[in-house]
Amino acid sequence: MITLRGADVRVGARLLLSGISFHIAPGDRIGLVGRNGAGKTTLLDTLAGLRAPAAGSVLRTGAVGYLAQDSRAADPAVSVTDRILSARGMDEAVRRLRAAADRLGERADERAMDAYARAESAFEACGGYAAEAEAARVAAGVGLTADLMGRPVGTLSGGQKRRVELARILFAGHGREGTLLLDEPTNHLDADSVGWLRGFLAAHQGGLVLISHDLDLIAATVNRVFHLDPQRATVDVHNTGWAAYLAQRDADERRRTRERANTERKAAALHAQADRMKARSATAVTARSMARRADRMLDGLEEVRRTDQVARIRLPEPAPCGRTPLGAVALGKGYGGGRPVLAGVDLAVDRGSRLVVLGLNGAGKTTLLRLLAGVETPDSGRVVHGHGLRLGYFAQEHETLDPARTVRANLAAAAPHLTDGEVRRVLGAFLFRGDDADKPAGVLSGGEKTRLALAGLVHSGANVLLLDEPTNNLDPASRDEVLAAVGTYPGAIVMVTHDVGAIDALRPERVLVLPDAQEDLWNEGHRELVSLA
Repeated sequence: MITLRGADVRVGARLLLSGISFHIAPGDRIGLVGRNGAGKTTLLDTLAGLRAPAAGSVLRTGAVGYLAQDSRAADPAVSVTDRILSARGMDEAVRRLRAAADRLGERADERAMDAYARAESAFEACGGYAAEAEAARVAAGVGLTADLMGRPVGTLSGGQKRRVELARILFAGHGREGTLLLDEPTNHLDADSVGWLRGFLAAHQGGLVLISHDLDLIAATVNRVFHLDPQRATVDVHNTGWAAYLAQRDADERRRTRERANTERKAAALHAQADRMKARSATAVTARSMARRADRMLDGLEEVRRTDQVARIRLPEPAPCGRTPLGAVALGKGYGGGRPVLAGVDLAVDRGSRLVVLGLNGAGKTTLLRLLAGVETPDSGRVVHGHGLRLGYFAQEHETLDPARTVRANLAAAAPHLTDGEVRRVLGAFLFRGDDADKPAGVLSGGEKTRLALAGLVHSGANVLLLDEPTNNLDPASRDEVLAAVGTYPGAIVMVTHDVGAIDALRPERVLVLPDAQEDLWNEGHRELVSLA
């Protein structure tokens, strides 16, 4: 499976993890936990072989399947079915079998029959029709409907592409005989697909390392917990399930706090006694010995874990604007010559209003926000900019960030009126400090990219925010900060989300349901659509 021995994990000059050693065996289902930026995604890259450790070694035996947080299909022209089948090399075998069948239909001579027999034999060697049926079951399990299977991957929505990559990794068979490395696998999944995935992961017999902020998935799946501690650059291994890990962690914290208080009290008493004795020459040597003993007692204490720092996230003060700063008239958009993704969307976003956009994956939610943001051009209809409009766009896949630019350069580009000192102060508030400001944005974790993208909005003066899944990839504390900022923002918000908690923070007045483009006043009956979308 996978074994790390004395490994150091770095991002640039920054040491994330030092001298870590552990083994992942068949049947291990490991939850990798820690705050955003602790190194979870970087460690997963190292386990997958995409990044070499700065020191130590990584030994892999057996197959390794890696679902990266920002995974994208290699070829947008390939069909969904072929992309999934390619995990076992079956896509080429299927193409050859189809071509051989076509030739056989054109001319049923001996040469064509031999070619068909060879193609069929190669197809069966890859698993044959049983494997094709298995691929279809996995695809259906993660929410890919039958009508999507023949479509080019490039025509799918971001959420659908993510499902294709998840299905591909699961179909590869790594869940039975190798190791699955999954980074936020529930992003873009509806409630039914999350339930199916939970059952799949709980039953698989290979190794598993899972990063997820879906605590229900973690609790139902893992039997070991690895906690990344950025303060000590270590991995704390807990050979327990999630509930037992939480109980053990709380008990350890209480024990450390209690032991430290008792030791500090005893050390203070020794120091006080030493202070009284050091003035007399007869007891001065004893006093120094007592003081050294007190210092050694304090030095030997386990550190009480400091509370992880959390970015104090805020949203911009909106600039003045007219009554209806943003609108759309009969918007339409299609891809790849198929049916339109959006058709006839009319919208009026009033000053300070709150609108949530709902719909199944592929219904056009992200496309609508991209059209409103001006990132894409509609095929029909138009976007209407009202008086004083200032748009702020948070993209689901962080397309507004330039991965080749540094963290500091990305923020400076988003807020060019800020001085270098002001840029650094904003970055510090969003937990990018010291050398972090000079890292390329492309090496950031998903949660760090979210923080950087939000930092770019702070001084934008935006009075209409377009937020596409703003809580994806965030640890619970950072998510709470984002939701608190959403709840207090006085400008207008148009939001796409699968997060019911984000809906509670937004307190929407209206809802737009796609693809039918039906707009309605918000009521609690719409809540059920959020997790299903």
